[in-house]
Amino acid sequence: MTKTPKETQRNLRSARWFAPDDARSFDHRSRMMQAGHDEDDLRGKPIIGILNTWSEINPCHSHLRERAHDVKRGIAQAGGIGLEMPALSVDETFTKPTSMLYRNLLAMETEEMIRSHPFDGVVLMGGCDKTTPGLVMGALTAGVPMIYLPAGPMLRGNYAGKILGSGSDVFKYWDERRAGRLSEADWLGLQGGIARSAGTCMTMGTASTMTAITEALGLSLPGASSIPAADASHQRMSAASGRRIVDMVWEDLTPDKIVTDAAIRNAAVTAMATGCSTNAVIHLIAIARRAGIELTLDDLDKLGRSTPLIANIRPSGSDYLMEDFFYAGGLVALMKQLEERLDTSCVTVNGMTLGENIQNAKVYNDDVIRPLSNPVYHEGSLAVLRGNLAPDGAVMKPAACDPKFYNHEGPALVFDSYPELKKAIEDEMLDVTVDHVLVLRNAGPKGGPGMPEWGMLPMPKALLKQGHRDMLRISDARMSGTSYGACVLHVAPESYVGGPLALLRTGDIVRLDLPNRRLDMLVDDAELEHRRKTLKQSELRYERGYGYMFSNFVGQADTGCDFEYLERNFGKAVAEPEIN
Repeated sequence: MTKTPKETQRNLRSARWFAPDDARSFDHRSRMMQAGHDEDDLRGKPIIGILNTWSEINPCHSHLRERAHDVKRGIAQAGGIGLEMPALSVDETFTKPTSMLYRNLLAMETEEMIRSHPFDGVVLMGGCDKTTPGLVMGALTAGVPMIYLPAGPMLRGNYAGKILGSGSDVFKYWDERRAGRLSEADWLGLQGGIARSAGTCMTMGTASTMTAITEALGLSLPGASSIPAADASHQRMSAASGRRIVDMVWEDLTPDKIVTDAAIRNAAVTAMATGCSTNAVIHLIAIARRAGIELTLDDLDKLGRSTPLIANIRPSGSDYLMEDFFYAGGLVALMKQLEERLDTSCVTVNGMTLGENIQNAKVYNDDVIRPLSNPVYHEGSLAVLRGNLAPDGAVMKPAACDPKFYNHEGPALVFDSYPELKKAIEDEMLDVTVDHVLVLRNAGPKGGPGMPEWGMLPMPKALLKQGHRDMLRISDARMSGTSYGACVLHVAPESYVGGPLALLRTGDIVRLDLPNRRLDMLVDDAELEHRRKTLKQSELRYERGYGYMFSNFVGQADTGCDFEYLERNFGKAVAEPEIN
């Protein structure tokens, strides 16, 4: 892209705060001088907001405090002024009842911080699952030039000579522990070896899925999403992001010129090819709607049917982790493999097209990043199901479950709450077979509340003792992107608002027909109508505060779980703030 520099300081957004010769601007300038800046810093230099989700209780972001200094160094090198501001960290590990409850809060905070401060552009620093969509959604709505800096995955886990993947191996070994096949010493050894550095989960969980999607959208520097947090390349990428955002301000390269219909499609295709988290469905739909782009579950299912999974990374792949993916060439190499399926004319944050960015990309290990002719799985990682149990859709990850469940029919075993489920599955005398369908309801956006990651329902202990490790499980919850198994998720409408899942009873026969994308309960319409008339109204989850706002305004899973009043185009819905 040819640079078209803004001619004078007056064309900078920050000039509204600093340029006028009046008492208010005098106050703004004097306070910047109070912070150590010179008068010259406020005359024609872009002011860049560095929105940092660093937090001491978010180990995924424990290095972002130092990376902010690298970003600020890059901004200064390019002639800008970097000002760091803290943003809600929304850590996946400790935030309860679920970090998803607060994604929209981070998006609102991001949008309002940008709009209310004298920022000409922003660098967004995040990576842990909900921080990426939250930051991106808010910045898209604010509409100023933006660049996303991914936190990067942690190093591979290791214990007793075994390579460990966060999340995926926790679930795997916890089942072995519950089955009595893993000692306490080994359990504690795994605990100490599975998370060895700063950074996000090193499996292709939600964190790496969403940073890959953001790069594929064109909102991160090429290759940024694949760099491990502990690699020195991450420091250099951080500084490069700082330098680049200054140029983006002068070029007026705003997100509406990057996030187009074609870019959204590129991101969806890339996500499918990586073996993405099921959470990608909710977040990508929400991002698209913030940009005024209609993206539906059916669109994603269509792409899922036609896009091979070519990233051999756990949990959909069998052998490798994100560190291996980086060494094999990273996301630019994977997108090079997909080149014929992408719109390579899309503009990205570095001012070049996607095609130019991947032109010289190479794959250095074709077992990690497979060619299209030798995929891990012949279709993409996600499938969308519909039927009388999920008229508005449900999501499944076929590549991460036993194929014997692709066509399955069995009796439902239904639970109305997670505590009820947890108590039952520990009962070794529970009347359950591997043909049963385990069902959890009241775990959706309003019912959870916040749609917790409970969807990989734990296997009943009775079945673990028999050697079983998978069964069909259905819920209106989400599941961790590091999860696996025959789990049907995001059932919409959710049971809490009276969706059909609320009508299902223990013993009803449930049928999954994955090839035809069907999910049904074999109960006749008259009986279902009778049951509907006896449904009790759901109790309020919150009666005050943000939880009350969330419960009243959150949308369903099939529309991205955003607040309905926030689905607007790129900063055009709200005028710039008055400065008086």
